[in-house]
Amino acid sequence: MTTGPTDDVRSETAVTTARPFTVYPAIDVRGGAVVRLLRGDYDQETRYTDDPVAVAENYARGGARWLHLVDLDAARAGGYTLEQTLTRIVDTTGLMVQTGGGVRSADDVQRLLDAGATRVVVGSLAVREPQTVSGWLDRFGPEQLTVALDTRTSDDGRWVLPVAGWTSVGEQDLITCLHQYDGTGLRHVLCTDIGRDGTLSGPNFHLYTMLTRSTPGLQVQASGGARNVDDVRAARRTGTAGIILGKALLEGRLTVGEAISEEGL
Repeated sequence: MTTGPTDDVRSETAVTTARPFTVYPAIDVRGGAVVRLLRGDYDQETRYTDDPVAVAENYARGGARWLHLVDLDAARAGGYTLEQTLTRIVDTTGLMVQTGGGVRSADDVQRLLDAGATRVVVGSLAVREPQTVSGWLDRFGPEQLTVALDTRTSDDGRWVLPVAGWTSVGEQDLITCLHQYDGTGLRHVLCTDIGRDGTLSGPNFHLYTMLTRSTPGLQVQASGGARNVDDVRAARRTGTAGIILGKALLEGRLTVGEAISEEGL
């Protein structure tokens, strides 16, 4: 028996069928291995395999169209290191890949696009230097960038934005940061609830309902905590345009085929 969202969340979220919905299987790489962190803690790592390309191939065979690829080493220290892995994945699977970790400059963006990325994910810099990232949106176009805003609740109840691989906390809150991108053409936003990430406790449906209602022009990707197909379905009901699936796939609690069956509903 699967565990789904609570009844109060179901009643809060209206079914959204008009907006396209995309499932993004996730591969997080650290030290060359596929890993998952618990709530973004580098000291709480589960290692699965030393072959991220094989994992990507498996997801492609399952019917995935997209892959979310993260360089965890670069997310903390800077300097994306997975160009060769990215190119191999694209060449062997045909998957469209959005990828990031340590993206600090326009040259970094171009290098990842040249290596085969369909979209480049920009995280910490999007919080610290929105004017810089706004310039990249103009230069590269909104379909080639995803802004990743990873968030946790503060003591005063705000959704704050840790940076540098979630190791330090910025001063901005989630919605204030997004409003700085008004009029820039920003389209794709990936929002991770750090408190749910890697926990298999279910996504924060209230967060994504709030976010999609506050920023109706954005294509929001939900991330953190997804357990099963019920969670995928409920995330879509919040109005999100996609969901990131990591640990649930790696541990066999959910298959790619089950997840993407929700894309065309």
